[in-house]
Amino acid sequence: MNQEPYFQLVRFKRWADSALYEVVGAHFDRLPGEDAAIMLRILDHIHVVDKIFQHHLQGLPHDFKASRSETLPEFSALAQSVRETDGWYASYPATLSSEDFQQPLDFTFVNGTPARMRRGEILLHVCLHGTYHRGNAGLLLHKNGIAPNDDRVTDFLEAA
Repeated sequence: MNQEPYFQLVRFKRWADSALYEVVGAHFDRLPGEDAAIMLRILDHIHVVDKIFQHHLQGLPHDFKASRSETLPEFSALAQSVRETDGWYASYPATLSSEDFQQPLDFTFVNGTPARMRRGEILLHVCLHGTYHRGNAGLLLHKNGIAPNDDRVTDFLEAA
């Protein structure tokens, strides 16, 4: 089994998240109140889902009751936690054997629905989920006259 796509995916996620947080951090004060709150909700949702699935991959319980925080975090605290979590995801595939990517994990979604996904599927889900919502954040930036970061895979490959 070729593990390289997993390594590329998590490195791309870390790169794209970092660039988004850089742009948002530099222009957060330009977002009107409601849009600033929406931006924080988008970023928090991505991060909470990342944390939930990190716990599943580690076989650890979590305290999340929803796919967002009960209290909206401050931008700087969220940015720091995202850097740490993205760092964990970027290093995680190196801890796995080829067979580990195919290992099924049983867990329960925050809505109580039981689920089973392979480790590789979880990594794919986390990376694609983040991509989808970074697009939401980019639209919100664009709506407010702020140029979003380039976050295409081709941009990542060119920068590497």
